[in-house]
Amino acid sequence: MKNITVSLDDDTYRRARTIAAQRDTSVSALVKQFLLDLASSESEGERLKRQERELRERITDFDASDRLSRDDVHRRRA
Repeated sequence: MKNITVSLDDDTYRRARTIAAQRDTSVSALVKQFLLDLASSESEGERLKRQERELRERITDFDASDRLSRDDVHRRRA
């Protein structure tokens, strides 16, 4: 287990102590839980990959043969 030192201004530390007391814990325990949550959450890249995978799974009725011909795509009205 590693120890870290964090410097805070007095007002922030007082507010953190108040919140810790309300939750019946310590400021160190609050910081530890915050860092554990932060480290266990998925990265932005992981989140985007998961979203892409979920979206691809929802696409069920796509058929490439339904495409328009090149001529139909480029046909212009005069």
